[in-house]
This record gives sequence, structure tokens and C-alpha cells, in this order.
Amino acid sequence: MKPKDGTEAASEMNAKISLGEKLSYAGGDAACNVVYGLTATLLTLFYTDYMGISPAVIGTIMLVSRIFDGGSDVIMGVITERTKSRYGKARPWILWTAVPYALSAVLLFLIPREASEMFKAVYIFVTYNLVTTVVYTALNLPYGALAAMMTRNQQERAIINVLRMAISPLGRILVTSLTLPLVGVFGNDQRAWIITTGLFSGIALVLLLLCFRNTRERVNIPAANKMKVPIKKSIWALFMNKYWLMCLGLWGVLAVYSTVIGIVLAYYCKYILGNQNYTGVIYTVEQGMMIVTITLLPLVLQKFTKRNLALAGAVLLIGGQLLVFINPSSYPLLVAAAAVKGIGEGPLYGVVFSLLADSVEYGQWKTHIRQEGMVFSAASVGSKLGAGLSSAAVGGILAAAGYISSETAIIQPASAIRAISNVYMYAPVLIWGVGILILCFYRLDKKYPAIMKELQQREAKGEL
Repeated sequence: MKPKDGTEAASEMNAKISLGEKLSYAGGDAACNVVYGLTATLLTLFYTDYMGISPAVIGTIMLVSRIFDGGSDVIMGVITERTKSRYGKARPWILWTAVPYALSAVLLFLIPREASEMFKAVYIFVTYNLVTTVVYTALNLPYGALAAMMTRNQQERAIINVLRMAISPLGRILVTSLTLPLVGVFGNDQRAWIITTGLFSGIALVLLLLCFRNTRERVNIPAANKMKVPIKKSIWALFMNKYWLMCLGLWGVLAVYSTVIGIVLAYYCKYILGNQNYTGVIYTVEQGMMIVTITLLPLVLQKFTKRNLALAGAVLLIGGQLLVFINPSSYPLLVAAAAVKGIGEGPLYGVVFSLLADSVEYGQWKTHIRQEGMVFSAASVGSKLGAGLSSAAVGGILAAAGYISSETAIIQPASAIRAISNVYMYAPVLIWGVGILILCFYRLDKKYPAIMKELQQREAKGEL
């Protein structure tokens, strides 16, 4: 085969991606969000109200596990950078982890019912870490890095990630809106949770296999392939990349928000609104409006910068949350507030991975080190630690407020009800306030064209 010259190689790396490939890639994140949706929202409810385990125990396990999980992200970033196969360095991991991912999700719910409390805690720790620290990390982090390897065309990459974030919530919506009704249909017991999770895992497996089959890695920079960067130097390069640090914070904001609201919403609907099945409706409305907003982003991305869209959305989300304060016990009002919040979430969810992909180019420009795998995997430390800390915080708050874990219906103390209400009402305002602060310092959108021009000149000379 005749080798490509510099012009042909640059053209391929900046190629436009077919809609089919974009949708297949996006479907992979919907699959990833099946397990993420379960672990970030309803898993805590299963542990406390179906298995009778203390929320403090669950919160502690999740916090400790996230610390391990954050470390595994960095390790997986190094592994991804050094992977060499006929399928590329990120894409093959989707194939290798698809089946373990589907099987490990079911293990979360196979807790021996008659075992001691200590055995249950150990079982939860082991299976939770198998799913999140090992399998999910080995799947999701190379998957995220793949977007930066499909093309360097900024507009195409933005659309790829917009479609990804428009479709990815379908995984969370699927499990959050349908799990409790399906659990009720199958018997409202542990067996029902196992059957329901098995069904969702099968759907996720199919989506992952389609993602692997229909995507390609095109970005291949010879100078980067020849360079072997020590881990210490890779980490130094990351922390010299201020826009990567901002993305780290923004990803953390999204993770904390989705975790806190995902966990508390089920309790809020059950104990304050009086119907736990409202959980699926409110969550679906918020996620549905977010999907609609993300889908419309390509129409305005050429007129407004990604940063300005995300900033406007964050302000709108806080406005939507303030609607809840009018009447916190009104189900229709909470549905309306969820719709406004979904519109506000859409811009940041839609562009966050494009911002992260852009930080790959900025990091290469600033440090002469290109590291897609490390950028995406290490950035998820913010997400993992944010989710872990917030899970532990919610569990600790519920435990301190006297929440009673029980497999049977009971009346919770007033202090627990107040704690659930306060977290649901005030946490989003604080979380997204941090997001607004970070976005105020983001300036890469305007600098990106000049940076890419200089990088192309360097690469033409065989330099990074």
C-alpha cells in the first residue's frame, strides 16, 4: 500500500464523519450510562430500602471506592496511550470490555440476603469496585478518548460530542424511569432488581458492539507515536494545561449534580411527594429537555462559543431550581422546574467533551506533549471523586439526620425528611454556582484556530 503523504494524512485526520459513525459512537455512551445511571441514582435506594443496609455504610463504601477509582483512571490513561493493536489504541477496549461490563452490572444486585451485615458490606465493596474501578474505567475512558482520535476537525468533533451527549442520557433515562416500575412488575424484591438489570445490560452490550464495529481511529501523528513520555512528565504536562484543569472542574460539577440529585430525588419523591414512581417522571422530563437542547446545539454552535452557551445554561438551571422554592411539595411545579433545568443542563453536557478534546490540542501546543488517553482519563478523576464525595455526603447527611433503613414501609423522622428536602433544594444552586465561576475564566474557544495553525506547521516539520 502506498503511504500517505503529509497532505493526505492531514486530510484524513480532519475528515468529516458520517452520521452513521457519529450515532454509533453516541450509542456507546448510552450503554455506559446504563450502569452509571444505576450506580449514581437507584443503587443506594436498593441497598437501603430493599437490603436494609445503613446509608452511612453505603456512603463510606462509595467514597473509599471512588478514591481507588480515581487512581485507576490514571493507570488506564497510561495503558490506553501504550496500547497498540490493529484496531487502534482506544477503540479495542470497547470490544474487550463489553461482555465483562454487562455481566458485572448484574453482580451488584446478587447480594446474599441471609448473609451477615459485614459480609454484605464486603460484597458491596468488592462488586462496586469491580464495576466502577475496573470494568467501567477500562471501557469508558478509552471510549471518551476515541472522540479525539476520530477527527481533528473542531466542528465535526463538536457535533460528534453533541450527538454523544444528546443520546447518552437515554441510558440514564432508561434505568431511572423504568427500573422502579419494572421492579414492581417483576415482584418488587431483589430478584426483580436482578431481572431488570439483566435486561438493561443486554441492551448495553448490543450498543457497545455496534459502537466498536462502526467507528474508526483516524488521528495518527507520527511524532507523537515515536515519543515515549514518562508518567511523571505526563502528569506535569496535564497540570500545565489550565484548560484541562477547568474541564476537570466542569466534569466534576456535572458528576456531583447528577449524583446528588439522582440519589436524593428518589427519596424526595417517596417521602415528600408521597409516590416514589414520580422519580422516573421528573427525571425523564429533565433529561428529555436536556436531550432536546443538546440536539439543537449544532444550530447555534457557529454563532455562539461553547463557553458562552454553557454559561448561559448554568444561569438558567439555577433559575429553574429557584422555582422549586415557590412550593416544594407541588409535583406539577417540580415537573416544570425539571424542564427548565434540563434546558439549562443541555449546553454544558453537550460541549464538555468537546472542551476536553480541545484541551488536548492546547496541551500539545503548550507542552509539546500529546496525550489523548491521559487527558480524558485523568479528567474523569474529577468526575469520580466528585461522585464519590457527593455520594458519601448524601449518605452521611441521611445517617446524621436519623434516616431509618428498612425493607418494610416505615415513617421517617422529621429530621430525615428535612435533610432530604434541604439537599434537594439547595445543592443544585451551590453546585452550578461553582460551574459559573469556572466558565468565567475559560478563553480557549477564541484561541483555538491560531493554536491549530501553529500545530499544523510544527507537525509538517515532524515536531509536536
